[in-house]
Amino acid sequence: MPHPRIIILTTLAMIAFAGNSLLCRTALKHTSIDAASFTTIRLISGALMLWLVVRISRGSSVGKGNWLSAFALFAYAAGFSFAYVGLPAATGALLLFGAVQATMIGHGIWAGERLHRLQMVGLVLALAGLVGLLLPGLSAPPVIGSLLMLGAGVAWGIYSLRGRGAGDPTRVTAGNFLRAVPIAAALSVLMMDRASLDSAGIGYAVASGALASGIGYAIWYTALPALKAAKAATVQLSVPVIAALGGIVFLGEPLTLRLVLSSVAILGGIALVILEKQHAHGRR
Repeated sequence: MPHPRIIILTTLAMIAFAGNSLLCRTALKHTSIDAASFTTIRLISGALMLWLVVRISRGSSVGKGNWLSAFALFAYAAGFSFAYVGLPAATGALLLFGAVQATMIGHGIWAGERLHRLQMVGLVLALAGLVGLLLPGLSAPPVIGSLLMLGAGVAWGIYSLRGRGAGDPTRVTAGNFLRAVPIAAALSVLMMDRASLDSAGIGYAVASGALASGIGYAIWYTALPALKAAKAATVQLSVPVIAALGGIVFLGEPLTLRLVLSSVAILGGIALVILEKQHAHGRR
């Protein structure tokens, strides 16, 4: 794949991932749609778009998804939506990314992977940034929303770990989205008394599912084989930054000192863990 095309596809994918935070926050803050309905519509739209992508493309026919991964996907999507009822877009994206990476790193340690000195420094720095972000204070994010987003990040980390080697990633993701739809629909039925819909909210949910999720994942999985593992991991550090800029420009969110310092600590710490791991592999 030509280098300029890799850069363009990767950039579009990161914008799409950050766009999920902006679309969800906008819908739940500025329209009357409820979080359960947003989740269901997002998953339905994503499933339909990914199904179309799989039908049109001529990729591998290996991989169909499974119910455990679908439940992890649903847990991520639901936690994500309910968290954004009260969280700013930037804070939510940072908490989500931090929890995803902590889950992946934690799994590596549990599986016997040893952390080098710089990786330990990076992990401590990232955890300190997370604690600093959540400490009580005037600019602290809502506790319930923060816990929901951290849970969503853990669920996405589990989903990502389960997807390793499961087959064609776009096909597997399509299968998991399809399986997650009835689970989300059941949640919507259980919360029917709180259901609220409007055309704008539905539009944001469809855009989140079909474009930011469906097309976003398809683009990312197209670019991913051309990226080295370290580059693929480090480039995702840009997602919370893009979400923060989008929140400031499009949603009028404030850029607090707490968020800036926490972002530097969390993203810088994770970058240390990822890059040092790659250097350690290179030295072997």
